[in-house]
This record gives sequence, structure tokens and C-alpha cells, in this order.
Amino acid sequence: MPGLPATLRPSRIDLSRAKPVALLLLRLAIGFGFLAHGYAKLHRGPDKFAALLTFLGVPFPHFTTKTAVEIAGGIALMLGAFVLSLSIPLIILHLVALSTIHIHYGYSSVNTVGLTPQGPVFGPPGFEISLLYIAGIIVLTVLGPGALSVDEKLRRRG
Repeated sequence: MPGLPATLRPSRIDLSRAKPVALLLLRLAIGFGFLAHGYAKLHRGPDKFAALLTFLGVPFPHFTTKTAVEIAGGIALMLGAFVLSLSIPLIILHLVALSTIHIHYGYSSVNTVGLTPQGPVFGPPGFEISLLYIAGIIVLTVLGPGALSVDEKLRRRG
């Protein structure tokens, strides 16, 4: 816009330095989410989680590899290691959770079902969170884990 003073002209923003940080933040958020969910299942005991899955009618409720994939996958994502290899099992975990558990509760991941003097009462989460995890993993798969990752360091070494 030639007629505007330089201070009012739109400038080109160089996002090339922001991309590695953005990918790191995405990896940390998604990885920590997987790690936290896996650790909670492990901490409560695999049998309790299997009982919950049995109650919900999920097939193969004692298939506890899910917890190991969440924990190992979460740590690896945070480090940016094996991101491409991990994307399929992590997406499958959320597709299974979405289609067997969360789909019955609608879209919203925060379902307020009541209010008590102590605060809101939340119902079961919908499938929104699974879609967000899946979308984030797809972004990391397409763009790569970024410059601040183990995968990138390994690639540079040859």
C-alpha cells in the first residue's frame, strides 16, 4: 500500500523461527496428555481400567497394551522421537475411544450435568478431545516433529 506511512503498512512476518517452537509445544501438549492418561490407568491398576471397559462393552478389555502405548508414546512424542511410527497406533487408540466410549456422549468434551454448592458436576466426556488429539497427531505427522526433536537430530546425523 504505497500511500500509507511505513508504520501502517502490513509487514511480512517471518514465521520460520516460530515453527520449531510451535511444533514443540504441540508435541509437549499431546505427549503429556497421553502420558498422563496412561499413568492414571497404570496407577489405578490395569484391572480397574479393564472393569470400566467391560462395563462399557468395549471388546478385549484386558488388552492393557493401550496403557503401555499411551505412556511410551507420550514420552516419545514429548521428545520428538519416532513420531511417524507412533502416529498410527496413537490415532487408532483415539479412534477406538471415540467409537466405543465417547461417541455416546455427544461432541463436547465438557458436559456439565448439574451444579452443587461445591461447584459444577461434569458428566462423561464426548468425542471432541479425541478429534483434537487425532488432528494434532496428523499435523505432527505431516509437518514432522520439528527442529527441536530427537527425530531431527537423528536425521541430521545421517
